[in-house]
Amino acid sequence: MKPVFVISDNIVSPIALTANENFALLKKGISGIQLHHTAIAPEPFYASLFNEDVNFTGSVNNPDAYTKFEQLLIASIQDALSLSGTDITSAKTALIISSTKGNISLIESGAINESVKKRVALHSSAKAIAGYFRFKSHPVVVSHACISGLVALITGMRLLQSGRCDHAVIAGADIITQFVLSGFQSFHAVSDEPCRPFDAKRNGITLGEAAATIILSVEKPDAKESIQLSGGAISNDANHISGPSRTGEELHQAIEAAVQEAGISKNEIDFISAHGTATVYNDEMESKAINLSGLQQVPVNSLKGYYGHTLGAAGLIETVACVHSLKENIILPTPGFKDPGTTQPLVVSNALQTGVYNNCLKTASGFGGCNAAIVLRKAI
Repeated sequence: MKPVFVISDNIVSPIALTANENFALLKKGISGIQLHHTAIAPEPFYASLFNEDVNFTGSVNNPDAYTKFEQLLIASIQDALSLSGTDITSAKTALIISSTKGNISLIESGAINESVKKRVALHSSAKAIAGYFRFKSHPVVVSHACISGLVALITGMRLLQSGRCDHAVIAGADIITQFVLSGFQSFHAVSDEPCRPFDAKRNGITLGEAAATIILSVEKPDAKESIQLSGGAISNDANHISGPSRTGEELHQAIEAAVQEAGISKNEIDFISAHGTATVYNDEMESKAINLSGLQQVPVNSLKGYYGHTLGAAGLIETVACVHSLKENIILPTPGFKDPGTTQPLVVSNALQTGVYNNCLKTASGFGGCNAAIVLRKAI
């Protein structure tokens, strides 16, 4: 099969508006999480949200014609395209949109008419984004809970490997609305402090809003060091509508399949970017899966302490960070982690590390028991 390369990326977040700016601030330990007092909740809550004075639509033509969710996607795609030179007028350039809730905020006004019903559908936003950039191909939507970003990347990789496409523009976004926040609060899953992935005192997630874009290509970039998306797999444990597997076996299966497709041995994996939501059950399940895979001595981090859980954008944002980590030979720390809090041992990164890193494993898990894993590697 054809090799697939990352040729461009972007992150638009409350931390910064480009991937390079985001990564520079991550290295300094800057987090977007703050205590917020907003109309979407009666009580203050911690989250990573855009401030009202942040202008992420500077390059968006006629922003009033698009919702905040769509504006985020446009801004992110615009920046990634400007760095790549990708021909979006080619029918062999795919557009894949990843989101869990899209324009769900539109239903909060109370006016559920035909116009709102049409606009809230994810395919409507995908068509609007495709039309904005004048993509020739029909857009693809991936909405698969919290693994949406990784599933979108795997989908793009498969399209390129099969020869159906030469390039794939993969963008994901979600915004935090009353609907989203109240849903997680109903599970008693939202932490009353900034989240603490894998820590003994973790007590829930912190939510965040952001967008990210990754452009894949079968054409190897001219850069001295390029990153290849070399493997990916998806599994489902079907344990519970919201609770993950109790054994970690199914995420372990996805890890095994992704590593096998990548053509490397597990002892070549230099670090793991985990889902790391800071809920008791997710972090425990991931620790079991990592141990089942024999990777318990490999450094692990979670970036949720920087961005919060950004839902459909999470897998893409964290993959962009992995790409830059490999290029700069850096492993980022896990904000909020102090003391081990899982029954199975993990080497959780709690300080910035430098070395020579060639291969990264990225994992994700979500509601409904879904799991995904991808392998990124420096291209030979």
